[in-house]
Amino acid sequence: MPTHFDRRSFSSRTPSRALAPTGWRLQWLALICLCFTLSGCGINDIPTLDEKVKSAWSQVENQYQRRADLIPNLVETVKGYATQERETLTAVTEARAKATSIQVDADTLNDPQQMQQFQQAQRQLTGALSRLMAVSERYPDLKSNQNFLALQSQLEGTENRIAVARRDFIGAVEAYNTEIRTFPGKIWHSLMYSDMPVRENFEATAPNADQAPQVDF
Repeated sequence: MPTHFDRRSFSSRTPSRALAPTGWRLQWLALICLCFTLSGCGINDIPTLDEKVKSAWSQVENQYQRRADLIPNLVETVKGYATQERETLTAVTEARAKATSIQVDADTLNDPQQMQQFQQAQRQLTGALSRLMAVSERYPDLKSNQNFLALQSQLEGTENRIAVARRDFIGAVEAYNTEIRTFPGKIWHSLMYSDMPVRENFEATAPNADQAPQVDF
């Protein structure tokens, strides 16, 4: 029996097969558009601000470490002219050791107790350095020593950089915390980023606490 070729039947099935890939392309296009729409609504703002907090904290750590690195040379220079100031020199050395032993990284940045200990140790070191500065006033030869003058200049610059880094970190934390507490960030936080808590910030223990102290030898 001769085979009958039904052109109408073939042509009626062909378009449905040809349209299938087009349907999938439309779905992918819709998904891409949705992603761009969500991005425009701020869905990425929380992780972006969180990364800025971490980056700002790294700068804080770097500047505090820079200060700690200057202290041994400073202590040795002062010791050469003021060996009788042993108590003050010891206090600076011990305060430095304590400050450098307390580390706050990205994993412990949300720990209030760790942050408080870090701040307290840095304040103690600042106080010990202030007492060392006052002692140096009694030794004119020390104040004119070239190595001492160089350390003084570096310490002044470091204190200024610490103040700037602290200020930037405070601003980054405030921006992040505000985002997760206000609309629409609050919604995205509850739906997608609930594991990212409110960030701890520096405590302002005195007026202008984020400004650099005066380093006047």
